[in-house]
Amino acid sequence: MPRFLALGDSYTIGEGVAEPACWPRQLAASLRGDGVPLEDPLIVARTGWTVDELDAGITAAAPTGPFALVSLLVGVNDQFRGLPLVGFLRGYAEVLARAVTLAGDDPSRVVVLSIPDWGVTPFAADDRRAGIAAAIDAFNAAARGIVEPVGARWVDVTGDSRERTDGWLTTDGLHPSGRQYAAWTARALPAARAALGY
Repeated sequence: MPRFLALGDSYTIGEGVAEPACWPRQLAASLRGDGVPLEDPLIVARTGWTVDELDAGITAAAPTGPFALVSLLVGVNDQFRGLPLVGFLRGYAEVLARAVTLAGDDPSRVVVLSIPDWGVTPFAADDRRAGIAAAIDAFNAAARGIVEPVGARWVDVTGDSRERTDGWLTTDGLHPSGRQYAAWTARALPAARAALGY
């Protein structure tokens, strides 16, 4: 059965939700429900990882490709820690290149999700929200400018993260709930189907 590798941080492992509720597992289940064969994802991710820490994590995990589908969602911790955009872009390009390699050197099999906006959550002070949103938009624009020319598939979930709908977050007031991850899954599903040739 085709294999799926999910690379990222807390948003990929689903911090605070049951394992089946994280979006990569929801995505695999949705695809199988549509008749698309796909294993549950191998997840290389950890809460708090920056792009450089993800890069090191991939090296430590040493996943063996090729994978039929590779997802990437990382960058919020670079922004959260106030790391410079130029450093983020360098690391992001390196991690994206590794994702493409793990997808059998086929960038069309790589699905990249945008960075969600944590500034709308109760975790962020009201007077910082506009600045966080602007920074997230800048990081996403820069990341998208790397992803699309390579031929990987960009999926925008940032708008969904800004909905502030009831039940959208876990009890920590920061991380998405399974309900929000379901919305991300719906966004990612067409790109994943295309990546898998369905």
